[in-house]
Formats: sequence, structure tokens, C-alpha cells
Amino acid sequence: MYGKFKLVKDCFNVFEELDHREIISWNALISAYSLNGMYQEALQVFLAASKELQPNPYTFGSVLHAIASSESISLRQGQRCHGYIRKLGLSTDPVVSGALLDMYAKRGSICESQKIFNELTQKSQVAWTAIISAHSRHGDYESVMKYFKEMVMEDVKPDSITFLSVLTSCGRNGMVDKGFEIFNSMVNDHSVEPSAEHYSCIVDMLGRAGRLKEAEELLSQIPGGPGISVLQSLLGACRVYGNVEIAIRVSDALIAREPNESGSYVLMSNLFAETGKWEKVAKMRTMMRDRKVTKEVGFSWADIGDVDNSLYLHGFSSGDKSHPLSKEIYLMAELLGSEMKRRRADSVNI
Repeated sequence: MYGKFKLVKDCFNVFEELDHREIISWNALISAYSLNGMYQEALQVFLAASKELQPNPYTFGSVLHAIASSESISLRQGQRCHGYIRKLGLSTDPVVSGALLDMYAKRGSICESQKIFNELTQKSQVAWTAIISAHSRHGDYESVMKYFKEMVMEDVKPDSITFLSVLTSCGRNGMVDKGFEIFNSMVNDHSVEPSAEHYSCIVDMLGRAGRLKEAEELLSQIPGGPGISVLQSLLGACRVYGNVEIAIRVSDALIAREPNESGSYVLMSNLFAETGKWEKVAKMRTMMRDRKVTKEVGFSWADIGDVDNSLYLHGFSSGDKSHPLSKEIYLMAELLGSEMKRRRADSVNI
């Protein structure tokens, strides 16, 4: 209960006061951390729990969700969990198999996801949705439609998450007509009421296809109004297609809702620059400065191997000098850059 309301500290305090901890108590704490984005803590609690009690499917479901969602936890931790799952004979459990499929897909191992799915003798709705989501995430439209068709033919009822993955795949592959066909079938054929997320998928699909006017008109039909992510998506599409008029309206809506979020300012500034509207570029930059809005620093992650049995990946950003060997690292990066340029020049001259 506490975990669902983001009162993670209270959840931990209740856990600490327990005289006797069953696996369900450990599961609740792992789930609370995982649901609230505290993925490293979720993994640490799982490791502590597994030393005292045998995990059950729900234990693995929560920790695999944490590993799948975290860029800072090494995939090897997921592989170790997978080995433990095999040892306990839980590989075919619907909760576990779905979580494994999702984890490998989110961490880039689509082949492993496919292997797990193929090994299932009884494929649940969770498994079908997970494999469809996996292929959607990796841009494989043909596989998404293949598995969606097979799922329906097997009389397994798709749910709202299934449709989100299928619609996302349609949008990213420019299949607008098919996307509308799937969207309309939700209610007509499957009795699934479209949510704000499904409408947002259609807006994104139209935006990617350059049908910006239709996308903007659809915003008013989204239950509860358009969210930040769909507005950002449409603004990005406006930049791609150079539609300043719609972009201004969308960016105004975004800035009104999130005045300290840099993305909208940067996108509009770039769009104005690309269309030669330099006075407006200066105005956007002045607005950012006056409101003390700073551009967010992007982070990258590197798996540096199982150094000191590390659970996590190494994170770094542009201009980061926090590492004690930062001078040597930058020097090596410059040397590698120079070598890449030299080899490129040599290949051109051949």
C-alpha cells in the first residue's frame, strides 16, 4: 500500500519493524522500490532476500522489472536471475516468463526474448504482449503484426498494453492506415476502450507521417487532455517538417505547463534557426536566460566488465571531469578521434 503511494520510506520503516519476514514482505519492499524508480535499491533488497528465503515468481517479476528499467544495472544481473529462475524451475511461470521477455528486450537482447517465448508450451496473454512489445521496441513491424495476428487467431485477448505496442510500431513505420484500422478495432472487435496513451500513439503516428494538422486536431480528443510526451513528440515532428505555425502553438502549451523544461525552448530555437528567424532565436534564448532554464546534460552508460564484482554500469556525460583520471581519459578520446579521422581520410584516398 505504502509503495503504491510513493511513500517508500514508510514502506521501509514498516518492513524494518517486522519481527518475522515472509517472502511476501520482501516482495512488497522490492516492488515499492521498483515502482518508484529506485532500481538499485530493489536489486539490493532482492539479493538480501534471496540469502534468507526462496524467491517466488512475484519476487522475480519485481526485480526483473527493476533491471529492465535501469540503465545503471548491468545486464549480467538479469542473466544471473535467469540462471536462478531455471534452477528453481520457474521459467514457464507466466509472471516470470513475461518479465524475462521484457527485460531482455529492453536491454537489447531480442534474440534471448524470442528464445524464451519459443520455449513456452502455454503462451499466456502476458507472454504474447511481451514478445509483441519486444519486437515493437526493436522496430520490427513485420514481427509485431505477425505475432498480433497469431495472438488473435489463438483466441488470446489483447489488452490495452498490447495495442499500445502495435500502434507504436505502426506509427514508427509509417503505417498510418493500418494504425487507424487497429485503433478502430479496439472497441469494435476487442472491447478495449482507448486510453489517452492510445490517442497519443495516433497523434505521434500522424506527426511522423507529416499530417500535422490532423495530429493537432486530434489533441482535443485525448481523454484528460494531451500529456507532455505527446506534445513534445508533435513539436519534434513540426521541426522535422518545418511547420512553424503549429510548432508555436504546441510549444506555448508545453512551456505553459513546464516552464523550466529546456527541451521545448531548444526545439523551438533550432526550428527558428533552420527557417532563418534569428530574432525569434534570440528571443527564445533570452527567455531561457531570464527564467534560468538550463539545457539538460545527456548521460551515457558503459559496461566496463565485472570489475570488483560490480552490479552497475559506469555513467558519464559531456564535459564530465569527476573521474580522477579524467585528463588521461580525455587525452585517449582525442587520440582515438584523431585516429578515426586519419583512417577515414586514408579510405577516401584509396
